[in-house]
Amino acid sequence: MSKNVKPKKRIGQANLSPRRKIAAWTFVALLLAAGGWAAYHYAGKTKVEVPVARVRRGEFIISVKTRGEIESTRSKVLTAPQVPDLMITRLVRSGQHVKAGDVVVEFDPAQNEQELLERTTAVRTVDSEIVQMKASHKITDEQDEMNLMIAEYNLERAKLDASKAEVISAIEGMKYRIDVDVSQGELELVKTVVNAHDVAQQADLQRLQQKKDKALRDLKRVQGYLSKMVIRAPIDGIVHVLPNFRASGSWGSKPPPFKEGDTVWTGAAIAEIPDLSQMRIDLKLEEVERGKLELGQAVRVRVDAIPDREFPAVLDWISPIAQTQRRGIGVSEKTFPARATLTKLDDRLRPGMSASAEIIIESLPDVLMIPERASFLHEGRPAVWVQKGDKFEIRYIEVGKRNETDLVVRRGLNEGEIVALENPEEAAKRAKKL
Repeated sequence: MSKNVKPKKRIGQANLSPRRKIAAWTFVALLLAAGGWAAYHYAGKTKVEVPVARVRRGEFIISVKTRGEIESTRSKVLTAPQVPDLMITRLVRSGQHVKAGDVVVEFDPAQNEQELLERTTAVRTVDSEIVQMKASHKITDEQDEMNLMIAEYNLERAKLDASKAEVISAIEGMKYRIDVDVSQGELELVKTVVNAHDVAQQADLQRLQQKKDKALRDLKRVQGYLSKMVIRAPIDGIVHVLPNFRASGSWGSKPPPFKEGDTVWTGAAIAEIPDLSQMRIDLKLEEVERGKLELGQAVRVRVDAIPDREFPAVLDWISPIAQTQRRGIGVSEKTFPARATLTKLDDRLRPGMSASAEIIIESLPDVLMIPERASFLHEGRPAVWVQKGDKFEIRYIEVGKRNETDLVVRRGLNEGEIVALENPEEAAKRAKKL
């Protein structure tokens, strides 16, 4: 065989027909396409997190929520006495136990002690003036008695001389009769002077007596002030120091409580000793919520310092007049003070504790509920996204009453089903953009 002649078939090479070659290349292309799709599908897909909630059965409540402070229904309030310019020098701290008769508040007595000294001196001065005045009156009285006696003696002597008119000349007799008239006039003048002295002396004594009475009243008033420099506990209990509404503080903040060194005004409520057997919560209601409430409605109270317990209460007072509270320059709000009495108590409750209150307007027991944000309108009808496996589907529902967070489902859902809290399709689009 010639070397230039090439063999038609290599050793080990398969003899494929054109049809088989096309089929093989087609299969390879399909494998590559499937691999690429799988790589794109599994490597490029973003997992979508959709917030969900479970349909639950329970009590549905329409309520008004607000904040307040725990107070005693019956308490003994310790007020500043009717004494001007009082300054607190001693004040027991809030929460301190006291017994009846213990000192709770003391005021600075220095000013009143100084005034007591001045008033005592004034009384003694008036007493000295009265003694001196009486002594002067005594001298005047003695002088008046002497003058009166002399005038009476002169009159009698003149009358005696006039009785000699029958045995003496007519001229001498006339002279003696004139002397009688003169002596009579002098006696009347002396009597007038004596009476004038008596009236003046009585007026002087009355004036000094009035001055003394005023000095005694001032002395008694100051003594009364000093007797009020200490306020004692009228009953056993726990002291609660009240806020000083005239103390300076930041705008819109609560006034600070009274403290030692504060100057108090007459009648100021400084502290109270509460009766812990009856407690209430003082509330402030927004103007828009006032019309929703009625006396007798149930209230659920949660005290910040006692988070493990809920206290039932009854709304028993709402102020008919709104109070305006300033929040800043040109900004104010109106609130209605209200009060709810607690029907069950706890030994840990103390006046002044902050608390939240939920006033129950309406309660529906044993109903199906979902979060209010889970419902939306689809083609004009209420609907929700219900989870089915890994997907969500739209389902129409019939809704009932709503509150701020939940709504009642009358028909269309079963307890335990899971609903989306937002549109899953929009959540998926948002996830692809990340």
